[in-house]
Amino acid sequence: MLKIRLKKLGKKKKPFYRIILIDSRKKRDSKAILELGFYNPINKESKLDIKQIVLKQKEGAKLTKTVQTLFHQIKIK
Repeated sequence: MLKIRLKKLGKKKKPFYRIILIDSRKKRDSKAILELGFYNPINKESKLDIKQIVLKQKEGAKLTKTVQTLFHQIKIK
């Protein structure tokens, strides 16, 4: 099963995340199938490729809770 989840990047105490499409059996920081955006919790900045995420959801990919929250916040704005 495919999941859309966060991949942690950045330095210690300065996290930065990429939103990726990955097989659910792989580790968090494994190679991604597709990159769909980013999230910077320090600046509260995020960018999502909404069209691509919706397309992958229709194909069967599941969102993690955190990505789902980000997705709804962006769609509302």
